[in-house]
Amino acid sequence: MNKKVAIQGIAGSYHEMAARNYYEGEDIDIIGCETFRDVISEIKKDPSVLGMMAIENTIAGSLLQNHELIRQSGLHVIGEYKLRISHCLVALPGSSIHEIKEVDSHPIALMQCMDFLDSLPNIKIVEKDDTAGSAQWISENQLKGHAAICSRHAADIYGLEVLAEGIETNKHNYTRFLLIADRWTADEMLRGTEKNKASLVFALSHSVGSLSQVLSVLSFYDMNLTKIQSLPIIGREWQYLFYINLTFNDYMRYKQALDAVVPLTKDFIILGEYAEGKQSV
Repeated sequence: MNKKVAIQGIAGSYHEMAARNYYEGEDIDIIGCETFRDVISEIKKDPSVLGMMAIENTIAGSLLQNHELIRQSGLHVIGEYKLRISHCLVALPGSSIHEIKEVDSHPIALMQCMDFLDSLPNIKIVEKDDTAGSAQWISENQLKGHAAICSRHAADIYGLEVLAEGIETNKHNYTRFLLIADRWTADEMLRGTEKNKASLVFALSHSVGSLSQVLSVLSFYDMNLTKIQSLPIIGREWQYLFYINLTFNDYMRYKQALDAVVPLTKDFIILGEYAEGKQSV
């Protein structure tokens, strides 16, 4: 039976590309969802479903709401994939770039291509919910004079022509995606696998040096902190949750580090322990 992976978006989206690259060589069934909350709901309805969810981009930063969605859901992180994001300007076959009057895409994709868009005169920029969805909309409605910013994969799926590619301002543009699963599914899938990365979240007492104490302990146990993100705790003024990622070479030493850290924190949760993900070229 094929694995089922829920994503935010449709065929041709970067979420779909991340899911298929993660399971390269395997047939998987993609479940397209309108929102990230819907991805969580699909997993809750059917524990055999996995979810692929963007968590941060090297240019746009963290998707803060997704950190909270994963924490509140009780689901577990079981893997990650770092996808190189390369944007294309696409339009109906036979179109010329000089004929384009409107460019449609997700706001983050538009932001990442702003230098290129600034070079096009008299262009109307319109924010849409999805990169691939913008391509699908242009194709289905045969919208002349419209272009979408999306992946080449989406252009191929929806029969559009690539007018320009590699139009992102910063070529070091990667998005990190997390693979999430129901707790019992996660336990089954990770049994016997090598783990060298963890995603954790905790709160701290509102006192001087509370964060530095935790970081000092992690450093003492040779934990490599690769990410730290704070989010305000709703209803608790000036208090924060700290989301951290760390890598380690020795799993037992990692567990010792947690034993030492937990008494210094509040509401400590291990969101997932997994193998550090691959990065696409």
